[in-house]
Amino acid sequence: MRIIMLGAPGAGKGTQAKKIAAKYGIPHISTGDIFRANIKNGTELGKKAKTYMDQGLLVPDELTCDLVVDRIQQDDAKNGYVLDGFPRTIPQAECLTEALKKLRSGIDYAIDVDVPDENIVNRMSGRRACLKCGATYHIEYAAPKTENVCDTCGEALVLRDDDKPETVSKRLKVYHEQTQPLIDYYTEQGVLKTVDGTRSLDEVFQAIVEILGE
Repeated sequence: MRIIMLGAPGAGKGTQAKKIAAKYGIPHISTGDIFRANIKNGTELGKKAKTYMDQGLLVPDELTCDLVVDRIQQDDAKNGYVLDGFPRTIPQAECLTEALKKLRSGIDYAIDVDVPDENIVNRMSGRRACLKCGATYHIEYAAPKTENVCDTCGEALVLRDDDKPETVSKRLKVYHEQTQPLIDYYTEQGVLKTVDGTRSLDEVFQAIVEILGE
């Protein structure tokens, strides 16, 4: 089962991707995780990616496509995978389609987690992250036991630059310009399914399971 998660930044697609991966025993492949690992390790790719991410911009296609295609060819992905954060643009989607064709493969489902912009700004400005261990919290939905302190390692939590309201608004603008067309692209391919992302996490997941099957 080869799945792409679509939806604006903060729509909750990453959380749903992890739940799908756990239920169906396939890897959750997040470009965000790949970028963060590279940033943490100070690689050349990481430094380049960081300059874009800090401005709330999307990382260019050429930094991303080969890396993802290489990842989905690893052994743990032979029974399928959940792609989260890629493709973000039509050129990326076309690159992925072509690469999969060469592998005699294709995407089975593109799941769009649909959430209005104003909900997303409120959601993301409540996020807090631990820069040491990578744990994430939300002041309303998943608060740490002690305010602004990581439950896991005790470090101070921060509001990341890319979760600040002004950056979120910029990211949403970029999303609508560049990523929204993917909904049309995957509709034309006959694989798009839409779920209402304003419902609870469990309700959204249940809707996804109904699409994918038990």
